[in-house]
Amino acid sequence: MRFLFFVSFFSLFLSCTDSSTKNHKQNSLAESSAITLPYIGSMDIVNKEENGQIISDTIYERIPLFHFINQDSLAVSNDSYSGKIWITEFFFTTCPTICPIMNVEMLGIYKYANELDLSDKIQFLSFSIDPTQDTPRVLRSYKNSYCDSCLNWDFLTGDETETHRLGIENFKIFAGRDEDAEGGYAHSGAFSLIDTLGHVRGVYNITDYDGSVNKLERQRLKRGIEILLKELR
Repeated sequence: MRFLFFVSFFSLFLSCTDSSTKNHKQNSLAESSAITLPYIGSMDIVNKEENGQIISDTIYERIPLFHFINQDSLAVSNDSYSGKIWITEFFFTTCPTICPIMNVEMLGIYKYANELDLSDKIQFLSFSIDPTQDTPRVLRSYKNSYCDSCLNWDFLTGDETETHRLGIENFKIFAGRDEDAEGGYAHSGAFSLIDTLGHVRGVYNITDYDGSVNKLERQRLKRGIEILLKELR
């Protein structure tokens, strides 16, 4: 019953190159200046007094401190990726259904970002929801099957319970055990977009549960990246 609640919740939530190509994409970046992205998650209003006046400040939810091990057996945390925009997913290497499709889509977004020379501004993070199987060695081999030279794409493994909680509560992506699901886990095919301050600014249901790819969501993610890049300037 709890699983059905989360699936329903996230279904509702997710609904709420050559030089000429590069120039076209750079023009698209310039057109994003007047557009902003929402802040997704909880927020608090904090009142403070300045010069005799009450000033209200909005505090938005941020990704909390986390600790994982990457595919090179290196300990990483939020601080390892500070100052970068993150694009994240939750997956597992033995997934027989949507994970391979998700990672092909992630690779496409990675290539798009690198065509614009954004490797120093964007970090790709793939969190394994099956850490028992997905050791650093396994993740390294899995990463190499997609892109062995992707320096700003990390595959992470850590405590299973904490990973599932982090996905659901903070990255706004469902992930959990489900004995009835193929592979023993059920999870969303969505990617989250995180700004440089750790705020979730978008969730994009690029890969649906039936394995189909939503090209409109893919384009919406690219547009979101462009908008966040404008915030860095």
